[in-house]
Amino acid sequence: MTELETIKIHRRGGAATIELSRPETMNAWNRQFGLDLLAAVQEVRDDDAVRAVCITGAGRGFSSGADLRDMGGQDLDDAGRPDVYSVLTERYHPIITGIREMPKPVVAAVNGPAVGIGLSLALAADLVVARESAYFLLAFVNIGLAPDGGSSLFVPERVGFTRAVEMAMLGEKVGAVQAAEWGLINKAFADAQFEAEVDALMDRLAAGATAAYAGVKRQANAWLYARMADQLELEAQVQREMAHSDDFVEGVSAFLQKRPAAFVGR
Repeated sequence: MTELETIKIHRRGGAATIELSRPETMNAWNRQFGLDLLAAVQEVRDDDAVRAVCITGAGRGFSSGADLRDMGGQDLDDAGRPDVYSVLTERYHPIITGIREMPKPVVAAVNGPAVGIGLSLALAADLVVARESAYFLLAFVNIGLAPDGGSSLFVPERVGFTRAVEMAMLGEKVGAVQAAEWGLINKAFADAQFEAEVDALMDRLAAGATAAYAGVKRQANAWLYARMADQLELEAQVQREMAHSDDFVEGVSAFLQKRPAAFVGR
């Protein structure tokens, strides 16, 4: 398969694993990461020998979200602010829709923290399993942003309005065991058993009725995510507004300086 800089693709029988591979940053998303992940999703989608797909992270984390330390390498708009609209619509949304529309089952094997767009990526999968030590965090509000990557759709569809708004507005960690109890994910496995459980699940899916799985996804998408394209567009528009706020500048500065943010409400 294609050699990619920040993503690795592993094959085992009919199962393919997309490994997020920037472990030194807890698999944070920069420009190259987005390009590589999109290429990987398209590659396993188009490979008829692949009957089930797993997405997991290298090292200690699943994905820590956007790489805020790489802001200088981000695309900028005419005002000199990060061009989040173009990044989302041109690079990230095709990844999310590619996973949801892929005619084969996709499992997110969350081996560590899934934060921000990393959480969105995990919830785009059909089945989500995690180590008990992992956690999930809609961290956007902590830097003056709103959820993106589809999480404004995926989270409430999984856990309902009350818990979704709590996650989005309070920006607090949800441990894997609690996430499973809420229905945010399917199962939380003991850390020592995690890899064996993921392998067994992938073997089962890779040996299963692939066309039937595709039919299940089409039905679920039609019933639950028929407005996904509209919601992704709304997320991008809202995020563009947030990226021009003073609170966003303060949030990023506070994160990089490892201090509490002092938001002013504009």
